[in-house]
Amino acid sequence: MAEENQEEINTESADVVDESAGTESSSSPAESAPAPVEAAAEDAAGDSAVEPAKNGTKRSHRSQKVGAVVSDKMQKTVVVRVDRLVRHTKYRRYVRRTSKFMAHDDLGATIGDKVRIVETRPMSARKRWRVIEIVQKAAK
Repeated sequence: MAEENQEEINTESADVVDESAGTESSSSPAESAPAPVEAAAEDAAGDSAVEPAKNGTKRSHRSQKVGAVVSDKMQKTVVVRVDRLVRHTKYRRYVRRTSKFMAHDDLGATIGDKVRIVETRPMSARKRWRVIEIVQKAAK
C-alpha cells in the first residue's frame, strides 16, 4: 500500500514538472535572452545610466554632467564646477551660470581635471554624485 502511494506521488510530481517545462518552452526566445546579465555587467562597470533595480525593473535615466575639478583636499571626494549657459529673459544674451557639486571619487582626479559625474544615492549630507570617468587630465 505504501509503495502504491509513493508511485502516485512520483507520477503527480512528474506531471507538474512536465507542465512547467511546457510553459517554459512556449515562451519566446526574446524573453529568455540574457539581457539582465548584460545590464548587470554594465552596472558593475559603472558606465550605464539606466541600471536594473533590485526588483528587476529598470531605473530611470540618471543625470550626467561634465565639469572641472576645483578641489581635491578631501579623501575620496572632489568638488566639481559645472558651467552652463542660460539665456537672460530681459536682455536675450547668454549668461554663464556655475554650479558646484561634491562627488565621490575612486579614480583619483586632481585639480584641473575634466570629469564626468553621474547622479547616485546620497553618500553623505552633501554628496550625491559619483565620478565615472576622467575625460581629460590637467596639464602639469
